[in-house]
Amino acid sequence: MDVRVQQKSFSAGDVLDAFTAAQEGAGAIVSFTGITRDISGGLTHMEIEHYPGMTERALTQISQEAADRWPLTGSLILHRYGRLAAAEPIMMVVTASAHRAAAFEAAEFLMDYLKSRAPFWKKEVTEGRESWVAAKNEDEAALARWSKP
Repeated sequence: MDVRVQQKSFSAGDVLDAFTAAQEGAGAIVSFTGITRDISGGLTHMEIEHYPGMTERALTQISQEAADRWPLTGSLILHRYGRLAAAEPIMMVVTASAHRAAAFEAAEFLMDYLKSRAPFWKKEVTEGRESWVAAKNEDEAALARWSKP
């Protein structure tokens, strides 16, 4: 399990190559990279805030939950904070397992958590306004499918 919270940009290809090289026994590696998307009205930038220490603990905890649910050989959560322009990479999730189903499911689980529960606060800034990004019902529904009975 690798958790990184950083201000610096990253190359998804370089991160994936390094992760893949470190995996032994993996038959499947799944990766997802999120980018800052422009919004109608012209995003000038997004500001992402977090509480150092608390954020890393929360991401480590959810990463451990994924490892407890699926037979992973490795996982990575990388999330940026600070000022990001449109089209910049904002986050990346990578999972590895002996089989593809576990790698895909664990990656989706981690992505759903990051979208709904990770302790980051995002503000979209355009020429005319600033607004905090609110949770969406569809994101909550996606996360709910992972609830334990």
